[in-house]
Formats: sequence, structure tokens, C-alpha cells
Amino acid sequence: MALSLKKIIPIDAAGDAKALGLHLMGDLHQCQGDRRYFLDAELLRSHCLELVQIAGLTVVGDYFHQFGEGGGVTGVVVLAESHLSVHTWPEKDAVTIDVYVCNYSNNNRVKARRLFDDLVGTFGSAQPRFFTVDRT
Repeated sequence: MALSLKKIIPIDAAGDAKALGLHLMGDLHQCQGDRRYFLDAELLRSHCLELVQIAGLTVVGDYFHQFGEGGGVTGVVVLAESHLSVHTWPEKDAVTIDVYVCNYSNNNRVKARRLFDDLVGTFGSAQPRFFTVDRT
């Protein structure tokens, strides 16, 4: 069965405010941010939870996994509004970030954008690629 997406376009702050959800994705390469966030699951977890709170979103659970000493971290924060995921590859100076929010009862686009931008800033990518999907 083929995956069908309404549209995939470069991230733009305005977007379709009537969409049911906003899915922000980033592939970050040549990252020059604090290396501890690439390697320390607990530090990255604490940082993500703080950024979620600052953005005004609601945490309902989380899980972060460290892939051995010197390995990367995979983390997921489940939000009442949907989710955040982050995956680090310290050996490649790369990170992927995924923030998805629903807009069912509130327009959460600004909150998602804030969380996404703050996470992107954490890793200091010299070569980022961004994508957005308006979910309907």
C-alpha cells in the first residue's frame, strides 16, 4: 500500500492554519552544538522536556535510549498534542528531529514551531534540511 501525503513543502511559518496537524521534520548535518546532547540520553531528555514546557505543550510520557558508550541517542516525548522525536548520530555529526502536533481543539502551530526551532538551535547545524507536512 502506497503512502499518500497531501503535500510536502519546505517549512514556512504561516502554513494552513485550518489543518488538523502540523508535522515539522529536520535533517541536521555538520552539527557543531554541545556534543553532550549527542551522547547523553538523560541530558537530552531533560533538555527536550524543558523545551516542551517552554513551548507550552503537554508531556504525557517519554523514553530515551543510549546506544552504548560513544553511541547516539534516540528519544521520544509523547505529547497530549502528539509527539517529538530526536535521533543523534555523533559519529556523523548528524541529528534528525520530528515534531508533530494536532490542532483539534487548539491551534498549536506556533508552539510546534517554537519547540522545533529551539531543538534545531541546540545542535547548531551548518547544513540543515527542513520539511513540513500539513496533516488534514
